[in-house]
Amino acid sequence: MTGSTPETLLDDALLARFRERAARYDRENAFFHDDLAELREAGYLRALVPVELGGLGWSLSDAVRAQMRLAGAAPATALGINMHLVWTGVASVLRARGDDALEFLLREAAEGELFAFGISEAGNDLMLFGSRTTAEPQPDGSYRYSGRKIFTSLSPAWTRLGTTGLDTTSPDGPKIVYGFIDREDPDVRVLDDWDTLGMRASQSRTTVLDGAVAASDRIVRRLDPGPNPDPLVFAIFACFELLLGAVYTGIGARALDLAVAAARRRSSMKTGLTLAQEPDVRRRIAEAALLQDGIELQLVALARDVDERVDHGTRWFAKLSGMKVRATETARQVVDQCVRVGGGSTYFAGDELGRLQRDVLAGVFHPSSDDAAKQTIATAWLGPIES
Repeated sequence: MTGSTPETLLDDALLARFRERAARYDRENAFFHDDLAELREAGYLRALVPVELGGLGWSLSDAVRAQMRLAGAAPATALGINMHLVWTGVASVLRARGDDALEFLLREAAEGELFAFGISEAGNDLMLFGSRTTAEPQPDGSYRYSGRKIFTSLSPAWTRLGTTGLDTTSPDGPKIVYGFIDREDPDVRVLDDWDTLGMRASQSRTTVLDGAVAASDRIVRRLDPGPNPDPLVFAIFACFELLLGAVYTGIGARALDLAVAAARRRSSMKTGLTLAQEPDVRRRIAEAALLQDGIELQLVALARDVDERVDHGTRWFAKLSGMKVRATETARQVVDQCVRVGGGSTYFAGDELGRLQRDVLAGVFHPSSDDAAKQTIATAWLGPIES
């Protein structure tokens, strides 16, 4: 399906089926198996793979637009598939800059492999810059990883896990080691521990690595701990923050549509008019729309900057972390206004706006956090704190 666009691949009929299933997945705390099958069939898992490698050749800005669209129908499905898109996006960003370290990933994604993101750890606020997981070098150049990774989306279905660990035993250590592990590894255990307030269908379970092996040709970087200008770090940061922001922005867009429909449908006994004629309701809708329009434009524009290799210099990380925080916080504000327009029915289990309010809350738990983003932004503008 080369030549497809987010609008043609994720057509209205497909999204309608996803939206219908989303309520059931949420109610049953079930993984989005049927959605995944349809996305795979449509070629969505190959969207960011270059055409010459068997993919659709989308840009990162195309993927951002697509994820906004998908999240408007099925937020947890969009969040789950986001992690596969992050890795294929990282590989494409690196390839466009002359780095083919992850070309194997693009080829395997074209063949149907599903990649998950296994980096988050409980209590690790260093994220990419540190790890509680150990990475033990082996004589053949492979590494054995031991640790617990949390929020591993796609847990029931992933076939490849991109992960990190800390090598403290090599002479040049410590090093943060990036590698990819196969699902079939007997030293990988996925716990059935996902029972959350929202984003339930993502099934982002805990993954336990008990010496799981990443082969030598699947070790893609060994980096010093701490902030690092390596292109891999930039690519992960850019794809993760922008695609994540797209998911929550898509939730805001859907909430606004639902609020508009509710305002036109509901009426006031006091005035006899629909709520769409009430000044307070009109103000809420206007405020939500004002926020929503701005954030959509910002997301696509910054993703296009990545595609076009615009040089933001030392402010790239400030822009990316700030974009994620603005996107998730804006989505929360938009959904809050929309729930108020929707009224008390949104408080009942099964109401779509009520589910969006639960799903959108998850945005505060993804990196970068509000505090971390502000520290990054302050450093970009003021320089580091003097010791």
